Amino acid sequence: MGKQKKARKYATMKRMISLRDQRLKEKDQAKPKVKKKDDPSAIKEREVPQYPSCLFFQYNTQLGPPYHILVDTNFINFSIKAKLDLVQSMMDCLYAKCIPCITDCVMAEIEKLGQKYRVALRIAKDPRFERLPCMHKGTYADDCLVQRVTQHKCYIVATVDRDLKRRIRKIPGVPIMYISNHRYNIERMPDDYGAPRL
Repeated sequence: MGKQKKARKYATMKRMISLRDQRLKEKDQAKPKVKKKDDPSAIKEREVPQYPSCLFFQYNTQLGPPYHILVDTNFINFSIKAKLDLVQSMMDCLYAKCIPCITDCVMAEIEKLGQKYRVALRIAKDPRFERLPCMHKGTYADDCLVQRVTQHKCYIVATVDRDLKRRIRKIPGVPIMYISNHRYNIERMPDDYGAPRL
C-alpha cells in the first residue's frame, strides 16, 4: 500500500506570541499607547484647499478661444469609427479655433494598442496637435489628464470614457467634450463662450 498524500494547507501562518504577552521581558513588551488629551484652549488648525483664482463660482475665466482640448485615447478611436475629422468637428462644436493637445501618456497608450490602431496613431502624430510632455511616473492616461486639468483649468477634456467623465465632473470649471449622434457635444460649457450648452 502506497503512502497517503496529505493535503497541503495554504495561507497558514505560524502562531506568534503577542507583544503584550506576560512571558516577555519588560523591555521587549509593547508599551500601551497613551492618548494625548486635546487642549480646549489651543487654536485648531484646518487645512482648506486653495481655490483657483480663475474660477468665479463655477464660471471659468481662463477658458476662451483658441480652446486647448486634451484628447483621450478612446476619443480618437471613436472619432475614427464615427468618421469624424477631429479638428474640423471640434471647430463645428465650439464655433472657434481649437488646438487639440495630446499628452505623452495618451501617445504611449495608443502606441501600446498595436497595429490595429495605426490610424489613430497617425492622427495623433498630426502636426496640428500640440504635444504636452509628462513629468510623472507611469503611463496611466486617466490619472495624467485628471492631474493636468486640476492644476491648469485652461483645458477642455475630450473623452468617451464614463469613469474619466465621472472623475472630471467632480472638478469645477472643466468642460467635457464627448461624441453622440455622430457629432461632438460639449458638457458644462458656460453660455457666454458661444458654444451650445447641453
